[in-house]
Amino acid sequence: MSTQAKTLEAIKFDRQNIKLDILNQLLLPYSTAYISITTIEDAFQAIKLMQVRGAPAIAIVGAFSVVVDTFNHLQSGKGDKSVKDLIGSLDYLITSRPTAVNLANALNDIKELLASYGETDVVNQEIYDKIYEYAVRLYDEDLANNKRIGENGLNYIVDTLKQQNFKGAFSIITICNTGSLATSGHGTALGIIRSTYEALQRDKSSEDFYLDHVYPCETRPYNQGAKLTTYELDYEQIPFTLICDNMVSSLVNTLGSDKKIKNQQQAPVKFIIVGADRVVRNGDTANKIGTFQLSTIANFFNTNKFGDDKQIKFIVAAPKTTIDLNTATGDEIVIEERPANELTTLVGPQLNQQGKVGEKVTVGVATPGISVWNPAFDVTPHELIDSIVTEDPKVFVKDANGNFTLTK
Repeated sequence: MSTQAKTLEAIKFDRQNIKLDILNQLLLPYSTAYISITTIEDAFQAIKLMQVRGAPAIAIVGAFSVVVDTFNHLQSGKGDKSVKDLIGSLDYLITSRPTAVNLANALNDIKELLASYGETDVVNQEIYDKIYEYAVRLYDEDLANNKRIGENGLNYIVDTLKQQNFKGAFSIITICNTGSLATSGHGTALGIIRSTYEALQRDKSSEDFYLDHVYPCETRPYNQGAKLTTYELDYEQIPFTLICDNMVSSLVNTLGSDKKIKNQQQAPVKFIIVGADRVVRNGDTANKIGTFQLSTIANFFNTNKFGDDKQIKFIVAAPKTTIDLNTATGDEIVIEERPANELTTLVGPQLNQQGKVGEKVTVGVATPGISVWNPAFDVTPHELIDSIVTEDPKVFVKDANGNFTLTK
């Protein structure tokens, strides 16, 4: 199924006919195409290849893939799949993305649903019904929670700016993609940006300040910021300018010195808002590689250069399904490494002078055969995080001793 029409619907699940299609995010922003997921193996490959991405979306696709796989097996009439077989498939699917905790949480929840059955019991309609109910609820709750995250983040931004007695235009930096394409809809970090722009546009804001501009980072190693976040911001008509990951210090310094970018933009950066693939018990957060760098930059300017009115808040936005209370610190998080070719080559369609999209090609950008280190994530220490925004109205902030107290 393919179309050139733009869409922000990353996951299509037909609840009546039990069919799952996911948007192939590797083709964006030049082509819109959906992939049919009929088995757990299909989901494993889509997650591993990053055709679907974003911790909440990965968990939802994983859960729905178990639904369609089980449904199709029951429809086949074979009746030979045991509970032990299904648990083995769930454990296999978890390995497709070890860093993001949402997938493991969802599939472990499904394993809990199977706990009352014996390993040799055959997967039946009763088991299917429980898995279906769980997966649908996971999707619906994620969408509702994303909207709450957006609202809670907006309230935190407004309260922060009022406390700082800030007035006028401000900017936000974000990294990776954390919007509708990475979730069931609306998004986490990008959801906060979406909610903030809707409430604090220059001509609509009832406050003394307004969101003037968003700066998405290009985001290595897979360029989700350049490909997906810009796609969503453009779709929503939110003013933005794409920057490379290594431009952040220069951007913050320039705008913080009341200088202009591109001869027009000069709103200082007041917030860096990022998503999360795992938030552990002390608040350390795993997210797309480069996130740790952003927190370090904010800390440098806050400590050494900016007064109270120009302080930058570093915000982590995530649903509570991303919180992992079983892991004490970020040192225990397994960091996924991507293949070397994702850093040494660029893959994309050829574009002619008329702007028409041609065949996809692979272009080398580095010396062939060199050693490459290509971690997909890094861990931001809790000391550099100002707040963690979830679906709960009460935003997590550190106590007087600099510690977070997280709850599920």
